[in-house]
Formats: sequence, C-alpha cells, structure tokens
Amino acid sequence: MQDTPRSNRLHIAIFGKRNAGKSSLINALTKQDIALVSDVAGTTTDPVYKAMEILPIGPVVIIDTAGIDDEGALGELRIKKTYKVLNKTELAVLVVTAKEGITEFDREIIARVREKKIPLVGVVNKIDVEDVDASLLEEWQKTYHIPFVKVSAFKGEGIEELKQLMIDNANLEKQEKVIVGDFIEPNDLVVLVTPIDKAAPKGRMILPQQQTIRDVIDHGAIAVVTRETELKETLRSLGKKPRIVITDSQAFAKVNEDTPRDIALTSFSILFARYKGDLEELVMGAKKIRDLKPGDHVLICEGCTHHRQEGDIGKDKIPKWLEGMVGGKLNFEWASGTYYPEPEEMKKFDLIIHCGGCMLNPKEMEFRINQAIYNQTPIVNYGVLIGYITGVLERALEPFPEIRQMFLED
Repeated sequence: MQDTPRSNRLHIAIFGKRNAGKSSLINALTKQDIALVSDVAGTTTDPVYKAMEILPIGPVVIIDTAGIDDEGALGELRIKKTYKVLNKTELAVLVVTAKEGITEFDREIIARVREKKIPLVGVVNKIDVEDVDASLLEEWQKTYHIPFVKVSAFKGEGIEELKQLMIDNANLEKQEKVIVGDFIEPNDLVVLVTPIDKAAPKGRMILPQQQTIRDVIDHGAIAVVTRETELKETLRSLGKKPRIVITDSQAFAKVNEDTPRDIALTSFSILFARYKGDLEELVMGAKKIRDLKPGDHVLICEGCTHHRQEGDIGKDKIPKWLEGMVGGKLNFEWASGTYYPEPEEMKKFDLIIHCGGCMLNPKEMEFRINQAIYNQTPIVNYGVLIGYITGVLERALEPFPEIRQMFLED
C-alpha cells in the first residue's frame, strides 16, 4: 500500500476552526506525529498533504487545513486555499469542540461541502477537557444531517469509532474504478505500446502505463509491452490476436498504421479520460478545435510540474500542431501543478487542453472539467486532441461506441 500513487488514494480533508485540534486528530488517526501541534491558534497556515496508511481504511491522503476562522488579509488568503481543497476532497471531516459548538464558520464549511456533494462526518474533539451533552449531540446530527463521534485526540479515545464512521461514509466501493478491465476477459492479450519518454527517469515507465499494466494483470489478462518501433514484429510473433492495442498518444499515427483494422485500438490518455474525467465532454471539446482561428487564446494545463525538455508535448508539439491547423499564431498560456484558473480568468480562453491527469485524483479532474463546462469553455485532453489531429480518434473510440457516435454526429 505504500506504493499506491497519491492520485489513487482516498483524499480526506480535515476542516475546523483554529485550535479545534485538527492536527492532533491527524496524529491520533495515523498514530504518528506528522502534523505540527501547538496551543497557538493558526499554527497550520497552508493546506498540508500527507500520503499515509490508516488501517483499516487503507491508502489515503490526509489534508490538514488552516482554520476556517483565520483573521486578517493573510487569513483570508489561507481560508481561500482551505476552501479550494474541497475540489479534490473525497471525504470531509469537520472538527468542533463542546466548548465552541457549531459556529457560523462551521456552518459555512458544511454548506460548501454539501454543495459539492462530498461525504461529511463530524468530530467533537477534546472531550477530555469538556464533554458534550448527548441530547445536544443528537440535535446537531438531526439539524445538520451529519454523523458525529466524540473523541479525545490527546488521549486517543474514540479514534477507532471515528475510523469506522469514516469507512461507513466514504463510499469506498464507489472509488473502485477500472482503466481497461471492464472490456477484457481473463487470458486476453493486451498489447501496450510505450514509447520511452525523455522526461521519464531511466528504469521507470510513466504512471498511466504502470497503472494500465496493473489493471490488465488484476483482471487476469496478459500484458505484452513493446515500443512503437517493434509493434509490427510483436503482433506478428503472437500466437493469437490481441483483444486490444493501447498506445501512448504521441505514437498514434504509426500505431494506427501498424495495427490491423480488426484489432481494437485506443490510447492511455483516452482510457484515463474515462477513468478520471469525462470522456464524452473531452471528445466534444475536440470537435471545437476546428473552430479555432489565429489570435485565439489556448490554455495548456498539466497536473504535474515536470521539467520540460526540447520537444515537450505540451510546450512544443501541441502548439505547433494547432498553429499548423489554424494557419496562424495562437496565444498560448500554460498552467502546471495545483494551479487552475478562476472562473473569471477562464473566460478569455477559447480552448483548454489538459494532460491525462495521472497526478490528479478523480475528484479534482472532475472539478476542472466541470468548471470549464460552467464557463462554456471547450476542454480536451492530450490523447483525445492528438487522436483528432492525427485522424485516428474515430477508430480509437471504437471501444466506446456511444461516445464515438456522438463524435461522428455534426
């Protein structure tokens, strides 16, 4: 479980006022001193992310946030960052104390969590200092429709009960998605075409390739891995026809040429568009590429912050391809890592092109796509765009016939 990618871990965010004991609660949950604890209000300033194991929940990312009652101009910025955490939160934990009760700050975070339809559990902390009356606790649960548990993070009391409450409310079954496993059978051959990315360290494959291989193996199929330069010989040497060929998008054109028409073909990016985002919306975004004209504004987003090299897909190749299509210069901007434009910033863009999102959890990728939809800004990901540009998107969508049909319709 220690090797589970952060993007595949359940993201649990801890919210509450300053000095409600959020950091102490994290230490009690993980049984480690991973969060800074102090009697001084406001010790936690920016959100702190920690990939951990919380048994019996499993691999998680715990997010410790600044107090929702922080003060001053700097405090407002911290609160804004705290609320942004909701865009990637899959389970929210609200920490209150019997002394303070449910304050206006707590009601605000409850409303925001509800608006985003995130599961929420409540914790009454510091019961070793002051307990809460059972009738009042019942009233809170009925009024706010939140299950509460009483704990003392300092003494470790109620922690196991809290873990069970988190399991009961986290929709863990809903988190289980497959990349390719739903359209392969045990003993099927799956050929994965993996050009060696210059940015990938020696001895490693990029994350989408690793995860797809694991998904193939988990479903009892046989993964055959090759480069695009050896694909023809690989297919020739196999004893039976592969169920599907999955390629890195950058090799789409050659792989399409070398893969017989009776073998299904798609890409890692298209699979991840379905796995983490909204394949239908991203495909519809690809159709908007033909409406681009010189001078339009295009935002290229990457969820990671890798070092860009010459020939980088997002910095060099995609801009050249698009400008070649529109016959003139486009205005490109780039965003990396956790940055994503606010709604008012987004309005100036005529198209958003996003990476496959392997470093983002599904909740955040869903938020990014939905924000583009809300602003009526077309959005597409790398793989879908490259498939469109190279003319193989129609074929690459054959495993998803309904979406393919939508793409073909004017």
